Amino acid sequence: MATVRFTPALHAEYQQLFDCCLIHPGRTAEVESLVARIARAQPRYEQVGAPLGIPWCVVAAIHCMEGGLNFKTHLHNGDPLTARTVHVPAGRPRLGSAPFTWEDSATDALCLRNLQKWSDWSISGLLYQLEGYNGFGYRLHHPEVRSPYLWVGSNWYVSGKYVADGTWSPSAVSKQCGAAVLLRRMAETNLVVFARDGGLIVDQPTAVGTKPALGEGLPLVTYSKRIRSETAAELQRALNRFPGIFVKVDGVPGDLTSDAFRRLSGHYLQEDPRA
Repeated sequence: MATVRFTPALHAEYQQLFDCCLIHPGRTAEVESLVARIARAQPRYEQVGAPLGIPWCVVAAIHCMEGGLNFKTHLHNGDPLTARTVHVPAGRPRLGSAPFTWEDSATDALCLRNLQKWSDWSISGLLYQLEGYNGFGYRLHHPEVRSPYLWVGSNWYVSGKYVADGTWSPSAVSKQCGAAVLLRRMAETNLVVFARDGGLIVDQPTAVGTKPALGEGLPLVTYSKRIRSETAAELQRALNRFPGIFVKVDGVPGDLTSDAFRRLSGHYLQEDPRA
C-alpha cells in the first residue's frame, strides 16, 4: 500500500485545514446525530483504545467511517462479525472463531495498522493516521480533491471519488460524513479537547447520554511569565482586535495578557495569583 511521509509541511497542512473547517449547513443535523451516537458509545471506544494508547475518538471516527457505528461489523471494513472479513483486509481476525466480538475485532484492526505504535496524537497526527487508514490514493493521484474520508460535509470537499477500486469519477460525490468533520464537531462541543502545545489529546470524561457544556475541561491558555506557546500568541492577537486593548504578541501569557483578558471577560487567566 502506498504511503506518504508525515513531514512538517503535511503537519501544518492538516492543522490549517482543521482550523478552517466549516461544516456544511445542509449536513448539520446529520453531524449532530452522529456525534450524539458517538458520545453515548464512548465507554466502548475507550475500552478498546485505552489499552493500546489510542484516543477513543480515533476509534469512534474509524467505526463511523467503516461500519456506520454498527457494533455488529468489523472495524477493518464493515463486514459482518458473523465471519472473518471478506473484503480487504480479508481473513481477519486471524485468531479466534466467529462470531467475533466487536472489541476483539476492533483491537485486531487497529493493531493490523500499527496504530498502537503511533505516538503523535495531535490533530495533525490523528488526521494523518485516519487518512492513511483509508489510503492515500487521493493525495497521490488526485491531489485536486481532498480525501472524502476526512472532509465530506465540509467546505473542503465538493466532488470527486473512487467509485470502485481503481475507478475514478471527478463528478461522483461521496455521501458519508468525513472523519475530520465529525472530530471538528466533537471539538466544538468539547467532547474532546485537543492540546496543541503538548501534541496530545486530552479526553474529557462525559456521562453517557449527556452533552458537555462549552467551556468545560482544561483551558487552552493559563497564566505564565516564562512559558511561551503559539496558543497564547493566538489569544494575544485576538485580544488586540478589541478597542483599547494593546498586547505584545510574544506568546507569554503574563500580567499584561491576563489584564487584557480581564478587561474583556471580567476574569484573570487561570493560575494568575491575582485571580
